[in-house]
Amino acid sequence: MSSWSENRVFRMLRSLVIAGVLSLSMVASAWAISLQEAAERVARQHNAQVVSAHTIERDGRRIHVIRILTRDGVVRTIRVPADGR
Repeated sequence: MSSWSENRVFRMLRSLVIAGVLSLSMVASAWAISLQEAAERVARQHNAQVVSAHTIERDGRRIHVIRILTRDGVVRTIRVPADGR
């Protein structure tokens, strides 16, 4: 194989790898859930009012921490993985 052909194959493979990485990052971000979305979902699921919400990082993963006030007057803390899993 000539040097020109090898360079062309290398450039093509590099382009495919970059496209694959970009595709994976787009899929991962599609699974991500915002803090606001998580808070709204938790409030709806528990028929409760959101008292506070923030995001923390634990073991390299982002987690939304949402405190809610239930209709019974109980404050609960719900943790939702920010990656949507």
